[in-house]
Amino acid sequence: MNELQGAGVALVTPFNADGSIDYESLGNLIDLQIDGGMNYLVSLGTTGETATLTSEERKQVWVFTVKHVAGRIPLVAGIGGNSTQEIVKQISEFDIAGYCAILSVSPYYNKPTQEGIYQHYKAIAEASKLPIILYNVPGRTGSHVSAATTLRLAKEFNNIVATKEASGSFAQFSEIMRDKPAEFALISGDDPVTLPMMALGAAGIISVIGNAYPAKVAKLAGYCTAGDYLQARIVHNELLKITDLCFVEGNPAGVKYILKQLGVIQSDYVRLPLVPVGSITQAAIETEIKNLR
Repeated sequence: MNELQGAGVALVTPFNADGSIDYESLGNLIDLQIDGGMNYLVSLGTTGETATLTSEERKQVWVFTVKHVAGRIPLVAGIGGNSTQEIVKQISEFDIAGYCAILSVSPYYNKPTQEGIYQHYKAIAEASKLPIILYNVPGRTGSHVSAATTLRLAKEFNNIVATKEASGSFAQFSEIMRDKPAEFALISGDDPVTLPMMALGAAGIISVIGNAYPAKVAKLAGYCTAGDYLQARIVHNELLKITDLCFVEGNPAGVKYILKQLGVIQSDYVRLPLVPVGSITQAAIETEIKNLR
């Protein structure tokens, strides 16, 4: 899966002030990513506020994204949830044209056992015409995909090709890297740990801050791939504070405010139950944007 090497970005879904999808801003955002050197895009992951979109809106975003990208860069679609039957249905009906893989978050809220997580992904793998990227993010899902379950899936299903890891556990990262099939990719799910994860052998990052600073994130991943960790540390340190500000009041509220200040999107509107960042965070973001210029 050469398409999944290097820097990917989990695109935000821009909204107008009335809450409707702002396709003009989405087009601007996509162009910024491609011009900045991103290696691939993820449409409608967690950062895209997918849980608040209707099924028709999701289809429209996927279609628009394919048309606007026009083959310039690989695309991954985010399709995940806590009803295995529903996700299998969505994947079976998904129009795969223009997409190279599906990113599927582990089931949330239900708190399944490891066997339940395995069976969930088994059903998805058997239904999908595209390769599957696992997504382990315990801070959001309330459950953890163990290294053993990840490796079991990687070894038993040829179309489960990667995992996006946001567990924060370097013991887990190391175990996956040590025991995974050669062709299976470990991908960082947290911007601040991209450098150390790639030093362990991870393939790259699916980034949040890359929405606003794609060129910097692409450079960071590129330096790591080349083994130039001195230059990678410089970019890593430049991004630390602005990345932290992205998450201080939740994702994607922070990065949307950054994108608005940079003129990439017109509004930092987020759909409830999310709310925009407050004035203190706004001021801190504005100061850091100036520092990064």
